[in-house]
Amino acid sequence: QEGRCLYVILLMALYWCTEALPLAVTALLPIVPFPFLGILPSNKVCPQYFLDTNFLFLSGLIMASAIEEWNLHRRIALRVLMLVGVQPARLILGMMLTTSFLSMWLSNTASTAMMLPIANAILKSLFGEKDTSKDLSRENEENQASLQQNKLYTVPTEMQFLASTEDKDLSEEKEISSDALSDLKKEEEYKTNIWKGFLISIPYAASIGGTATLTGTAPNLILLGQLKSYFPECDVVNFGSWFMFAFPLMLIFLLMGWLWISILYGGINLRGWKTKKSNIRVDAEARAKEVIKEDYQKLGPTKFAEQAIFFFFCMFAIMLFSRDPKFIPGWASLFAPGFISDAVTGITIVIILFFFPSQKPSFRWWFDLKAPNTETQPLLTWRKAQETVPWNIILLLGGGFAMAKGCEESGLSVWIGGRLHPLEGVPPPVAVILVTVVIALFTEFASNTATIIIFLPVLAELAIRLKVNPLYLMIPGTIGCSYAFMLPVSTPPNSIAFSSGHLMVKDMARTGLLMNLMGVLLLSLAMNTWAKSIFQLGTFPAWANIHAENATSLVTAVENVTLSAL
Repeated sequence: QEGRCLYVILLMALYWCTEALPLAVTALLPIVPFPFLGILPSNKVCPQYFLDTNFLFLSGLIMASAIEEWNLHRRIALRVLMLVGVQPARLILGMMLTTSFLSMWLSNTASTAMMLPIANAILKSLFGEKDTSKDLSRENEENQASLQQNKLYTVPTEMQFLASTEDKDLSEEKEISSDALSDLKKEEEYKTNIWKGFLISIPYAASIGGTATLTGTAPNLILLGQLKSYFPECDVVNFGSWFMFAFPLMLIFLLMGWLWISILYGGINLRGWKTKKSNIRVDAEARAKEVIKEDYQKLGPTKFAEQAIFFFFCMFAIMLFSRDPKFIPGWASLFAPGFISDAVTGITIVIILFFFPSQKPSFRWWFDLKAPNTETQPLLTWRKAQETVPWNIILLLGGGFAMAKGCEESGLSVWIGGRLHPLEGVPPPVAVILVTVVIALFTEFASNTATIIIFLPVLAELAIRLKVNPLYLMIPGTIGCSYAFMLPVSTPPNSIAFSSGHLMVKDMARTGLLMNLMGVLLLSLAMNTWAKSIFQLGTFPAWANIHAENATSLVTAVENVTLSAL
C-alpha cells in the first residue's frame, strides 16, 4: 500500500514539476487512483477538497476581489508613494512596502500585476517614453551582437533617450566634448539600473509579503491543513500566532532586501551621499511626483463603497487576529471550545459584502411613499466573485490535503520516516538551515505549492525522528518555498516582471542569490528566537507524541500483515 501511494505521489510530483497537465487538474488525480488502488476510499478523499482551511483561503480571495472591485488597493498604493517621496531609493522602498502589504491579503500575482503599471508610469515620467517596438527589437539585436563580439556590458536601449527628451539642444550640437559623453553615459547607466531596481523589487516584495499572513499565499494554508491531518491535537498555529511570528520576519527581510536592491542598482550611493544632483534628475523627480499626484486625483474623492470595504477589511483582519491570539483569551473563548475556527470568522465577514449597499443608504426612503423602489448594488456581486476568484487554487489546496491524507492512511509517511535514520544525528538548528536551503533551491524550478505539498510529510517524520517539535522544521520549509528569487520561472510574480523586457536572467540571478541567502539566515534566526516562545518549540509536544505512538502501532500492524502473508 505504501508503494502504491508513493507511485501516485511521484506521478503527481512529475506532472506538477513539468506542468504536463494544468496544476489544478493534477490536484484532482487522488480522487481516481486512491480508491482504485485501495489506498483511500472516495468518502475520505473527496472531503479533503473542502476542509475549513480551504474556506479560510476562499474568504481571503473574496475579500481581495471586493478590494480590487472598488480600486481601494490602487488608492492605498498611490497614497503610500506620495508619502515616501520620489527619490529613487525612497520610491523603491515605497513600492516594496505597498506591494508586500497588498500581498498579505491579495495573491502575490495580483499584487505584482497591479503594481507594475504604476511603476512603469513613474519610470516613464522619470526617464521619458520608450522607443517603438520595431526600433527596440532592432537595437536589441545589435546589442546582443556587440555583447557576443566584445564581451562587454551593453546599456539596454530603452534608456537611450536623453538627447531627445531632456536636453534637445544636445542633439543640435555637432561636436560634443569627451566629458559630456562620459556624463551622458553615466546618466544612462544610472537610469538603466534604477529601472531594473524598480522592476525587480516588486515581485520580491510580493513573495516576502505573502508569508506574513496565513491567507497570504497557498503554502501557508497547506501547512495549516496538513497539521490538522497529521496532528489533529495541534492548535498552536492560527491566524494570530502566525502573524506574530511572520510579520516581524517580513519587515526585517523587506528592509534588508530594500538595502541590497538600492545599493546594487544605484538607488543608494555609498560613495556620494553629498554629491549634488544634476538638474536632469531634479526635473525628472518633480515630474514623477506630479504623475503620482495626478493618478491619485483621477481616483476622485473617497467613495462610500471604498470606506465600507476598508472597514470590513479591517474587521476581517482584527477578528482573525483576535480569535485566539494565545497570549490572551480571544473572543472565540465566549463560545463552545473547538466550534469557531478562522474559516468561520472569514466567511462571516465576506458574506456581508454580498448584501451591504455600495451607496450610502438614505433613511428618508423608509418614510417617503413615492420613493422609487430601485435595486441597490452590493459591495460585491456573485458574478464578480466568480470571475475574479482563482478557483483553481482551491483545488490545488485540496489536492495537497488529499495527498497528505493518503500518505498518513497508507503508512507511507511512516515508511519515509524509517528511511531517515542517517539524519537522526543532525543538530536541529543545522537541520533548519538544510531544510530551508533544499526547499528554496527546489522551488526555483517547481511551483511553491507543489513543493510544499511534497516536502511537508517528509519534514513531519524527520522532526519526529529528531525528537523536536514538528513545527520547528515544517514552518521553515513552508516559508522557505516562498523564497524563490533567482529565476524568472520560479514564481508567477518573477515571470510577470521579467516579461516587461527590461530584466535579464543574470539580473535576477545575481540579485536573487543574496536574497535567498538572507532569507535562509533570517528565517533560521527567527526560528531560534521569537518563534520558540510563540509556538513552544523548545519541547517535544504531546500532540506529536500521540502521532509517534500511532505511527509505531501502524508499523507493527504492517509487519504483522507482512509476516502472516509470508
